[in-house]
Amino acid sequence: MRALYNILFTLGFALSSPYYFWRLRRRGNWQKGFSQRFGKYDSKLKQAITNRHVLWAHAVSVGEVNLCTQLIRALEPRMPNLKVVVSTTTTTGMGNLESKLPSHISKIYYPIDRRKCVARALATVHPEAIVLVEAEIWPNFLWRARDLGKPIFLVNARLSERSYRRYKLLGFLFRPLFASFTAVGAQNEEDAARFRELGCRPEAIHVVGNLKFDAAVIPERRPLDVPALLRQIGVPPGAPVLLGGSTHDGEEAILAEQFLRLRARFPELFLVLVPRHAERSRQVGRELEKRGVRFVYRNEILNHTQSQAGAVECLLVNTTGELQHFYQQATVIFVGKSLTAEGGQNPIEPGALGKAMVFGPHMQNFADVTRSFLESNGAMQVRNAAELESSLAELLADEPHRVQLGRNALKVVRENLGAIERTVDMIVRHLEGGELYVAPKR
Repeated sequence: MRALYNILFTLGFALSSPYYFWRLRRRGNWQKGFSQRFGKYDSKLKQAITNRHVLWAHAVSVGEVNLCTQLIRALEPRMPNLKVVVSTTTTTGMGNLESKLPSHISKIYYPIDRRKCVARALATVHPEAIVLVEAEIWPNFLWRARDLGKPIFLVNARLSERSYRRYKLLGFLFRPLFASFTAVGAQNEEDAARFRELGCRPEAIHVVGNLKFDAAVIPERRPLDVPALLRQIGVPPGAPVLLGGSTHDGEEAILAEQFLRLRARFPELFLVLVPRHAERSRQVGRELEKRGVRFVYRNEILNHTQSQAGAVECLLVNTTGELQHFYQQATVIFVGKSLTAEGGQNPIEPGALGKAMVFGPHMQNFADVTRSFLESNGAMQVRNAAELESSLAELLADEPHRVQLGRNALKVVRENLGAIERTVDMIVRHLEGGELYVAPKR
């Protein structure tokens, strides 16, 4: 089985490598740490982990990185002698790691799943334990870790219907891998049942809740003064702000057109667009120009920038890691990847801020969370663009409705706190008793 997988992976990687490297170049800053993707790490990392008990945590991209940083902050006081090494797959994820975690935590790129790359990476890092955030299953990495006898934890574990069907179809490959997990922290009972069906040992599965509820309410270390930034570009105090968060292709154009129509009714309305992938910003900018929307890029606003009132109608955020700060100033929020793309983005962050939010019909990746918000009247879901415009107009016009929607959303978030603490307890419980020191729980 391993031989067959490696043959197929090598063929697949060879065929997809042009696209893979094109995406790296498109996202920028790809040269830094490039050799790490092949399991080659520099002397700085090797010196930092020499004679240390290492925990390797892996977070695929920005969303998982945000969870991972909060988990590490909660885990370090319980296991103070651990040296934490965090890996990510994307350059945006690395940017977030470098900005949010202190220098004593080593940050690296995760190796591609070739046998030699994985073996080289694990030999260098030599972890005492491995923590994977959400469902990131790479066979060679898990095979090698299992052969070395390393405890492997899967945290904030969830499975979309699509992933579940794929893993079940390839059960001959993935079933033994799921059985190798030391512990799995599932988000809910439905996910727990799916992991059992896929081969996880029942005693290894713990329903701990969704870490994103806890992560959403922990303040960032470097707050951004969004009100001051908006004043710089001429947005009057108290002006209503329509925000599109983590938007995908097509959604920005829809919001721009609706914004122009809504301005006739709400003349001070201001639009903020935060594309999910910052490298799409130039494309989004062209869409705004086509529609005659006067906008400015976030990274063009400098300390001396000062625009006249009304000169700018839209702020296009082409930076990463600032979405939560902009959410704080929004009047109404549209949660992206839910109208023209499938899966949805995280609705918990606006909910944790008590903001009125609307999302489209495609929220599959947050089905359980979406259901909780809707059942508690903490969000509005629309079926299409026409319903979106109607809902935005309704919320902009009705402040009591907005406030109540936000209060209900915040109540849902508060009722679901505690997942990070339960996850840390799960990890500590399986690691204590050996050479690792475990501090008493506060």
